[in-house]
Amino acid sequence: MIKKKIPLRKCVSCGERKPKKELIRIVRTPEGAVIDPTGKADGRGCYICRAPECIKAAKKGRRIEKALDISGCDELYDSICTVTEEE
Repeated sequence: MIKKKIPLRKCVSCGERKPKKELIRIVRTPEGAVIDPTGKADGRGCYICRAPECIKAAKKGRRIEKALDISGCDELYDSICTVTEEE
């Protein structure tokens, strides 16, 4: 029996490699950065853990902005927090 390969991605905050389904994908668009719930949107993307500690560390270090080469993502961090609270 062939085992199915599970894609791993690296969190921009803690640096841990986790299965893609366990992380939140953020995509850079012409309008700014947005959360990609499908994980298939076009554009440069990065991944972050659902843990509140990772989100706080990423906000403090501006890690999403650095990974996507953009600025001003304060509202994005708030929306990430609400997404993690809903689940």
